[in-house]
Amino acid sequence: MFAPFQNEPLSNFTDPEQAAAYRRALAGVRRSFGLHQPLIIGGRAVDTGTRITSLNPAKPAEVVGTVAAAGAPQVDLAFDAAWRAFPDWADRPAAERAAATVKLAAELRRRKLALAAWETLEASKNWYEADADVAEAIDFCEYYARQALELARPVPVMAWPGEINQSWLQPLGAGAVISPWNFPLAILAGMTLGPVVAGNTVVLKPASPTPMIAAKFMDAVAAAGFPGGVINFLPGGGGQVGDYLVDHPRCRFLNFTGSKEVGLRIAARAAQINPGQHWLKRVFLEMGGKDAMVVDETADLDAATVAVVKSAFGFQGQKCSAASRVIVTQEIYDTFLERLVAATKDLRVGPAEANFPVAAVISAEQHQKILAEIENGKAEGKLLVGGKALDLDGGYYIEPTIFAEVPPDSRLGQFEIFGPVLAVIRARNFDEAVTFLNGTEYGLTGGLFSRSRERIERAKREFAVGNLYINRGITGARVGVQPFGGFKMSGTNAKAGGPDYVRLFLEMKTVAEKL
Repeated sequence: MFAPFQNEPLSNFTDPEQAAAYRRALAGVRRSFGLHQPLIIGGRAVDTGTRITSLNPAKPAEVVGTVAAAGAPQVDLAFDAAWRAFPDWADRPAAERAAATVKLAAELRRRKLALAAWETLEASKNWYEADADVAEAIDFCEYYARQALELARPVPVMAWPGEINQSWLQPLGAGAVISPWNFPLAILAGMTLGPVVAGNTVVLKPASPTPMIAAKFMDAVAAAGFPGGVINFLPGGGGQVGDYLVDHPRCRFLNFTGSKEVGLRIAARAAQINPGQHWLKRVFLEMGGKDAMVVDETADLDAATVAVVKSAFGFQGQKCSAASRVIVTQEIYDTFLERLVAATKDLRVGPAEANFPVAAVISAEQHQKILAEIENGKAEGKLLVGGKALDLDGGYYIEPTIFAEVPPDSRLGQFEIFGPVLAVIRARNFDEAVTFLNGTEYGLTGGLFSRSRERIERAKREFAVGNLYINRGITGARVGVQPFGGFKMSGTNAKAGGPDYVRLFLEMKTVAEKL
């Protein structure tokens, strides 16, 4: 039905024409500042009189836009709409749902530069990070559409004399999607379209710092022709609607990406059976990490330096896959640290709109939290680079920061700061490096720089992470190429962008008919 899946190409902003097109897109978004977006419930606009205001992290005096804020009554309405839409949507052939999802990919592709520009101004992603985010959203749509076609086939079962036995997969019902701000289009689209292309309907709660990007996603959903009620747009504060969504007796499944603390709260609450609930809720959680790269004495130190800096400070370290630790063996510790410090000092900090490699962090709250962790970290490690806020138009800027001689069991070595902060840990040998890498409650991404075949094979077996990268950076998983998800407290390892993801939102039915 479709051509074989291929990842969406990334833009080349070294091309003057493409760079000029992006500047025009940024100008167009700026002209749209101040727009208001209502809720979308059952395909209809709903306003509540209460608003969430989105600010530009690089210049917080600028209001990017506003969205209506939902409360408990709107959650009830949204689940009503989702369940009304469910029977028709579930009964449609998988090919029809897949076609709608591919049409959505086409809509996102047509709006690619504009969507990326919204990310630059609302999420403070530089041009390359924003462009990659939109490309990943397109990939999720295209990839999951093809997976849905595969899963629509009957499940093979053994024959039995005198009976017709059949098994097939069918959608679950209406569920909730709670998406994060750090990949405000890619993760939002993937978490939403995985369940939807399988035949489910969803109530989508986007992250409060990036609601306008989510609203632009809903514009594309409408343009692609999805029926009203299949995807319901419900921004709202976690305290106002988050728990109510999770507890709701009509919520069949929960798909969440965010912090460990919130994820564990969701898991605990979702395990409770509330009045009127007729199922055990399925819960899928991606909860972050304290990701480490090991650099041993056989490594290509030039390549390792570039990869560690990019993995640690790309998008200001605000990726669940970001390198927040680098574990270096004793023999090359001082040499590598010198190169790492020099490369980090070369990073320029400034507005994402001007395509600086390091831009503002997402919010005032996050800015304060990161600076507090840096201050506390001075008692645990040796501050070598950065550590300060930068005053640029009142934006939420923090210098790329490196601490050396960090004890592996310290807070710097264990706590997910989610900002531009890198802890350098000394290991006496490779065995100790393995112990340190595995010595956290997380297990999302990890990396190894080594020329030793024996150590590379050990890393494959022994590094307790869901995504392991050898002699390259540890961020930037590609849909269909590196299914993404982690072990331990990094979540339920749903493996977004992998062949099993859509299957999570289906259940098997078996029918035996006697002849």
